[in-house]
Amino acid sequence: MGLNDQWMQRDLKVLWHPCTQMKDHEKLPLIPIKRGEGVWLEDFEGKRYLDAVSSWWVNVFGHANPRINQRIKDQVDQLEHVILAGFSHQPVIELSERLVAMTPEGLTRCFYADNGSSCIEVALKMSFHYWLNRGKPDKKRFVTLTNSYHGETMAAMAVGDVPLFTETYKALLMDTIKVPSPDCYHRPEGVSWEEHTRTMFAVMEQTLAEHHDSVAAVIIEPLIQGAGGMRMYDPIYLKLLREACDRYGVHLIHDEIAVGFGRTGTMFACEQAGIRPDFLCLSKALTGGYLPLAACITTDDVYDAFYDDYPTLRAFLHSHSYTGNPLACAAALATLDIFEQDNVIENNKALAQRMKTATAHLVDHPNVAEVRQTGMAIAIEMVQEKASKTPYPWQERRGLKVFEHALTRGALLRPLGSVVYFLPPYVITPEQIDFLADVATEGIDIATRSSVTVAVRENFHPDFRDPG
Repeated sequence: MGLNDQWMQRDLKVLWHPCTQMKDHEKLPLIPIKRGEGVWLEDFEGKRYLDAVSSWWVNVFGHANPRINQRIKDQVDQLEHVILAGFSHQPVIELSERLVAMTPEGLTRCFYADNGSSCIEVALKMSFHYWLNRGKPDKKRFVTLTNSYHGETMAAMAVGDVPLFTETYKALLMDTIKVPSPDCYHRPEGVSWEEHTRTMFAVMEQTLAEHHDSVAAVIIEPLIQGAGGMRMYDPIYLKLLREACDRYGVHLIHDEIAVGFGRTGTMFACEQAGIRPDFLCLSKALTGGYLPLAACITTDDVYDAFYDDYPTLRAFLHSHSYTGNPLACAAALATLDIFEQDNVIENNKALAQRMKTATAHLVDHPNVAEVRQTGMAIAIEMVQEKASKTPYPWQERRGLKVFEHALTRGALLRPLGSVVYFLPPYVITPEQIDFLADVATEGIDIATRSSVTVAVRENFHPDFRDPG
């Protein structure tokens, strides 16, 4: 038995892995990773895998980045953690100052959580509580987009709409108002992204006109709906939504947990519409993929609604044990240093163009309905019939075949159902992008050539998909 097998067997005796049907590992080998360097992950037998998905979209500057490593090492000798209620520390203060300075003007207050889902919970609770403190207790509902994903804690699931994650627990979830997504995948032929996005906004406008008295906030993933299949839309939606939220007196929550920090081509997706949300939720790439940390950044108006004498009980009594952890803040500060010093956003433009060029041939593939891109995110949607965009039954798990092939070629490509995507670290080279495109093409050819027979239940749900 090789070293990988030894570690795999030890793992399977004691671990329950996330987003995984563990029975899959009776046939699908689990890959234990010993070390990482740059875009590469290396197993215990020396085989390397190019991390095309940034280890669940978090690692932007490569594994074992020496600059982030050193910042954490320096910090651990000074202070590993301190309660953030009644105490503070240098890294969290400096990080907050920098986040306020780099986010849209008017976002002035940072509240920290431990992960993306927790950050969404903070924003939802703050918005509801704001309206309660302002004497409007009826404003307690949330508007969200179909096909959206905001995390896996209860309130975060409630404002999401990917059935694979939410359907099992719907009896436990609060009621929300769902508005059709502006996703441009199903736009009519000949219609531009902007035109389709504008058309789709009409339902949001009508919804806010009818329900604004009971709505606390609208929450969206700006520009890219990640777990919903990397579906994308035009920035005009953000502009129109900001104007409507202002008009109807409703908060706007931007979930930039997956798309913030350069993924869409600008530091933050909201910049592409020139707008400022009332709550900006950040996580994932915030620490360069090193440690759990999230920031919910909001306005003085929201902060002031909670600022009062203690007996009024208007304070925001929400906390996490590791809120604002100094080690995580140190990693985040090092990450922001790299953004500032290495001209990352500008350099990414050339990498994004290379991703577009390297995958352009797949537009003509008989089983590819669309190759879509926003910044450093590109998605290739496999279908069984191109003209009608008829999807493969999710039970056939076509994306899994791409994943399995990619592993044999030394690449970590974890598709979302039948959507193959690249969200690579920003330190990837043009040649490595070409390699990923070759591997993806081979995998798509294998996956779409294969004949798969599965039993499709009567309650077949076409929107189910494997999680990425």
